[in-house]
Amino acid sequence: MITHIVMFKFKDENKKNNIFKAKKILNKLEDLVPILLSIEVGINFSKEDRAMDLSIITTFNNKSDLNEYAIHPEHIKVINFIKEVIVHSKVVDYES
Repeated sequence: MITHIVMFKFKDENKKNNIFKAKKILNKLEDLVPILLSIEVGINFSKEDRAMDLSIITTFNNKSDLNEYAIHPEHIKVINFIKEVIVHSKVVDYES
């Protein structure tokens, strides 16, 4: 099992709306990308300086499926939107 975690820090401009839009379109991926076993999308409530704004936890059967997900057209659509509205992101991938 592969777990893929990404955390995003959003730009201040239209931040709240962009976070909610990102959550909505990310959640739709579970129905659009068959190799995606699960996705959990969370909006941060912590006020700490080191806090990120949104995180996703996704699972896949293997590394090959994760690589296929990375280039899936529906995932690319989401990435294109998110790249426009974030400052930066962090990722962790691990096998269990």
